[in-house]
Amino acid sequence: MRLIVDGVTIPIRQMGPDFLFVDSATDHPPGQATILLQVDDSESQWQVMLPEGVSKASTRVPLALCH
Repeated sequence: MRLIVDGVTIPIRQMGPDFLFVDSATDHPPGQATILLQVDDSESQWQVMLPEGVSKASTRVPLALCH
């Protein structure tokens, strides 16, 4: 699983219904991002909103699905 924010790929360690756990080396402001999920030869992606952005100081990232 990967989170793509402004062209930067961030590995997702764990995903819940409205949050992710990631290790990010940089801060990203609130906005849209893409989650990529690959299982064997199948890949899915979907758009999400990051209402609080991504912080290098925290591993937890709140998210909401885009409608």
